[in-house]
Amino acid sequence: MEELMKLDLYELLNISIDAQEKEVKKAYRKKALSCHPDKNPDNPKAAELFQQLSKALEILSDKAARTAYDKVLNARKATQVRHRELDSKRKKLKEDLEAKEKAAEEERLSTTNLEKEIERLRREGSKLLEEENERIRQQIEKEKKGGVNSTEANILPRLKVKWKSHKTDETNGGYNQNILESIFLKYGHVMCLVSSKKNGSAILEFTTPESAQLAFESEKGNPENPLTLSWISGQPELPHNSRFSNNQPTFKGPAPEPAKDSALTSRDYESLVLMKMRQAEERKRLIEQMMENED
Repeated sequence: MEELMKLDLYELLNISIDAQEKEVKKAYRKKALSCHPDKNPDNPKAAELFQQLSKALEILSDKAARTAYDKVLNARKATQVRHRELDSKRKKLKEDLEAKEKAAEEERLSTTNLEKEIERLRREGSKLLEEENERIRQQIEKEKKGGVNSTEANILPRLKVKWKSHKTDETNGGYNQNILESIFLKYGHVMCLVSSKKNGSAILEFTTPESAQLAFESEKGNPENPLTLSWISGQPELPHNSRFSNNQPTFKGPAPEPAKDSALTSRDYESLVLMKMRQAEERKRLIEQMMENED
């Protein structure tokens, strides 16, 4: 009986759950004829199947027994649905757990990589700080010896660069940020280079007036679309108006003030370096604003 209760009698007879009694009997006769033990002497399971068909006929042909069986069948199907839902939830939980573990591992690797990058930046930053400290020290020594005063030192040389380019030209006349930087870097370190939002112009800032003057006198750009350079600020006064002169250029601006003794600590140097970094960012912002206003 326990084995029988595990069977779906409707499925066994190949009928629907709403089949009438006539359909039940017809299905039984058809199935019983095909699997009767006398017709299947070589099939050891024929007798068992025939008995199952007989029980199915008895239960499904009796109204009370069929009602009781339907309740058991419906309860079993509901249990199977719940099990499938639980299996689906378990599968989802497993997938979620695996996804969380994967995300945690990716975060761990990313954190490790970030720590390495931060350490690299710390080392490179220390090197940069040393270079800037040395540059500041040399500038202070120059000021002590009566060179350019601090006011003049802050007037960095700026040039405006122009060339022919239509506003619809996607190549901007053959000049983009990288090309302009590669052109002018051969004259010295370029502190800042800002291209205009409109085609055909840019502003660049050198670290030294000598570099700017050399670029101003020498650079013509592409012969098919030459560059025109003009001074914005920091133009040196050359005694012979030639970059080949052996005389050092003098600078426009206020007269030099007497140099004052200065004893700076390493902390002072670091503060000056940070100040110069902030000034570089501020200069870039001001140049961009200048270009926007001009546009």
